[in-house]
Amino acid sequence: MTKMKVNYLGDLRTNSVHLQSGNKIFTDAPKDNHGKGEAFSPTDMLASSLASCVLTIMAIKGKSMDIELKGVEIEVEKMMTESPRRVGEIILTVNWNGLDQKIEASKLDSLKRSGLSCPVMLSLAPEVKKTIHW
Repeated sequence: MTKMKVNYLGDLRTNSVHLQSGNKIFTDAPKDNHGKGEAFSPTDMLASSLASCVLTIMAIKGKSMDIELKGVEIEVEKMMTESPRRVGEIILTVNWNGLDQKIEASKLDSLKRSGLSCPVMLSLAPEVKKTIHW
């Protein structure tokens, strides 16, 4: 079990602390929702978490196939809906930085499938559209 503590700092900002490591994440409400947009918003963190999870699960699978994914990047785009205000779509664009050209096609497919089964992907409501450009 992982424990975190989230503190409201005022002015629509929070500070989250990962209790085991002491690492901190600050959030700020976005400009289009009364905030200053000076940090990740909570919904930005949700979208970023999806990309981080996809990369982590693919890297775990890659280790079992002796494939190092260091340098692979995912660009994240989050689309909001208005009524109700929620994340409507998360678009991930994977930049393999040429690594995909060096991996056998069946192994690349296996990496992609593993990424699609990451816990964040499986935890998001079906109404949230998840688009991945490999």
